[in-house]
Amino acid sequence: MIRQTPVTCTGHSRPVVDLAFSDITTDGSYYLISASKDGKPQLREGGTGDWLGTFEGHKGAIWSVDISYDGSLAATGAADFTAGFWNANTGTRLASLDHQAIVKSVALSKDGHHLMTGTSKSLIRIFDTRDTTRQSEELIGHKGSVKKADFLLNNNFCVSFGEDQTVKMWDRRNKKSINSLKLAQQINGMQVNEGVLTIAYGNTVSLYDTDSFDVLRSHNLPCLVNDAALHYEKQYYVCGGEDFKVYKVAIETGQVTETYKKHFGSIHCLAYSPDGEVYASGSEDGTIRLWQDVVGHTYGLWQRPDTFPCSPSQQEMYIN
Repeated sequence: MIRQTPVTCTGHSRPVVDLAFSDITTDGSYYLISASKDGKPQLREGGTGDWLGTFEGHKGAIWSVDISYDGSLAATGAADFTAGFWNANTGTRLASLDHQAIVKSVALSKDGHHLMTGTSKSLIRIFDTRDTTRQSEELIGHKGSVKKADFLLNNNFCVSFGEDQTVKMWDRRNKKSINSLKLAQQINGMQVNEGVLTIAYGNTVSLYDTDSFDVLRSHNLPCLVNDAALHYEKQYYVCGGEDFKVYKVAIETGQVTETYKKHFGSIHCLAYSPDGEVYASGSEDGTIRLWQDVVGHTYGLWQRPDTFPCSPSQQEMYIN
């Protein structure tokens, strides 16, 4: 049996609290951006974890990051009451968007033309990235901190959740909440996939239809879950939380099919690469780990043991 050997990405000095992948770019590569309480968001090559650069300029913990589909633009949300909008190729800050509270969430629209922020004082704002001096849109309805806000595929609609344990869908055209979902426990994480919301709360991961908010599947895990990421084929997801472990779960049955413990602290965030070959986890231990979705595939830094020009004893490093 081939062992899961994650790639460990160091560089942050404090906990890693958010991760985002770009789509596959025109040259076949893709990127990974990370948020950390050390105040220094970092950009990496997504398939290998190689460090490409650090976005300099914030003066507080970074709570949220996003990167555009084409990998050219980045967004950061920080404890210094600003959201940063960046050229991801050069690291140049294109705009610093002032807020009246900590920016807990940032999200870029698919076309990169809009940047959404969520703050610790219940406000969601949407900026036009083509002219950030224009008046932002505002969505008001949560009580307390907005922990995550994101666009749906149709940019007229967006979804958010807050410390009020409520998920809301918004229609930007009339700036109103058109659907809401109240959960019984504090929501820790939410990710948007085509047609599906993956929500982590308590020790539960639930999948909801984005249009109706009807529950599709709900599974209990052995620990408090901080985040969950759905594979694009929608057959399984990965999740992690307070017991330092990564779990891979079959959606149809709820069975945990794989479990790995390599981090030395709670897992705060997970994300799948756009091709589904890799998933990333960020932890209280300050590291990012890249995991193979299918252990043994030749991909990135992972090579099949029988292709290595090394001795049988050296190959045992890769064989369980």
